[in-house]
Amino acid sequence: MNDQAIKRVVIVGGGTAGWLSAAMLARVVNRSMEIVLVESDEIGTVGVGEATIPPLANLFIFLSIPEHEMLAAVQGTYKLGIEFVDWYQKGHRYTHAFGSPGRDLGIVPFYEYWLKEHLAGRGGSLWDYSLNDLAAQAGRFAPLKQLPNAPMAGLTHAWHFDAGLLAKYLRRVCEAQGVTRREGMVAGVNLRAEDGFIDSLTLSDGAVINGNLFIDCSGFRGLLIEGALKAGYEDWTHVLPCDRAIAVPCASTQTLLPYTRATAHSAGWQWRIPLQHRIGNGHVFSSAFMAEDEARDILMTNLDGKALADPRTLSFTTGRRKASWVKNCVAFGLSSGFMEPLESTSIHLVQSGMTRFLKFFPDKGFSAREIAEYNRLTAHEYELIRDFLVLHYKATQRDDSEFWNHCRTMAIPDSLAHKIDYFREHGRLIIEEADLFRDSNWAQVLIGQGIIPKSPSPLTLAVSDDKLAEYMNNIRQLLSTTVAGLPDHGAYVAQNCRAKVL
Repeated sequence: MNDQAIKRVVIVGGGTAGWLSAAMLARVVNRSMEIVLVESDEIGTVGVGEATIPPLANLFIFLSIPEHEMLAAVQGTYKLGIEFVDWYQKGHRYTHAFGSPGRDLGIVPFYEYWLKEHLAGRGGSLWDYSLNDLAAQAGRFAPLKQLPNAPMAGLTHAWHFDAGLLAKYLRRVCEAQGVTRREGMVAGVNLRAEDGFIDSLTLSDGAVINGNLFIDCSGFRGLLIEGALKAGYEDWTHVLPCDRAIAVPCASTQTLLPYTRATAHSAGWQWRIPLQHRIGNGHVFSSAFMAEDEARDILMTNLDGKALADPRTLSFTTGRRKASWVKNCVAFGLSSGFMEPLESTSIHLVQSGMTRFLKFFPDKGFSAREIAEYNRLTAHEYELIRDFLVLHYKATQRDDSEFWNHCRTMAIPDSLAHKIDYFREHGRLIIEEADLFRDSNWAQVLIGQGIIPKSPSPLTLAVSDDKLAEYMNNIRQLLSTTVAGLPDHGAYVAQNCRAKVL
């Protein structure tokens, strides 16, 4: 074996980040190196119930994880998008639905043709042409890759699940792949004198865990990447002012909705994540604009059912590590940075970070050039997601609280300001290859939050008004028929992936 090859990887921290990182690494290296995950049952995880985005479904196919089996094990349900309530104005709602609305014509995206109709006072809502939103609002779901007898994409889905149960499920997957779990709390991080690399960890029981490569999934504290290696942190509170979250589960309602709901309040917003056994709820707010007691009261008075536990508060600073890879340590999950859960990107950043890291997978030489390039790409990915989240706060007409007045008038990154201004002209978007969110994602949130372009793309003039009206009407009829034929979401879950009674 090459003496420079990595022989032992040590992951610090379990939870979703730790076990998902282990699962991805184990799947790729195929037992060619030892993988040890160190976690302590004494340390809890942040997860209280998670919402995800579609790329995770593709990853689980790669990991050979059966969807129905996994959902049954984690009290899971399906997610077709996120409904935003009271963000643009109080009483207003829209959906950021997965999948693109309508069907593009050539190189021109469908929403441009909708915009042409809308500016002429025709065409209805953009979401009248979104299969995902129509199915979500009707409470229906079934796997549907393509519409029957039509050249249109079907439903694009993600999942809701209990994050604690997912971590346990992924642990079983990992251990079957040869990953070793070591129970214990890290008491010390031992650095090599000659270069400052991590040499080993000392556990609270005195055991020493050696490794060549260390992965930090220790959560907000960043035990390795920050505590030992002092990576530094870039604070984005000036554009994403929420810094607290109070979470509490409540009893389920009869209707099992296939979407997440994000409801804006006077100094933040509330999530609602429907699981099979309960509903996950949380109030994300800014402590600069609201006291914790008031935030807790708002949350508790806006639950669908009886609270099933005492509410607990999490404190955070939105932003990212200045470097997610330092020497022989790379950080994933909350150790790498925190993007508030508004668009369900936390687990995706673990997935994308590990995917990127595997492309740069090092030997014991740990090339400084490759580390720098990994950090550059990771930082840029965080910045692109940051801009998408900031858009939700900035593009509002709410003026009923100091918080919303601050958000509406705050200075935003030049990159986001340019994207908004560019869209206002002809509805066109600047989407980089590295951007997680594509044209249809940006268009839905921009339009949903009241940013309507002055005119559509000049290319839409190539289709006559009569032909366009007929085309759009055909799409609406086709989607209406398709949705009517889908089963109830709750019934589908009960038949295919009902969870065992806890």
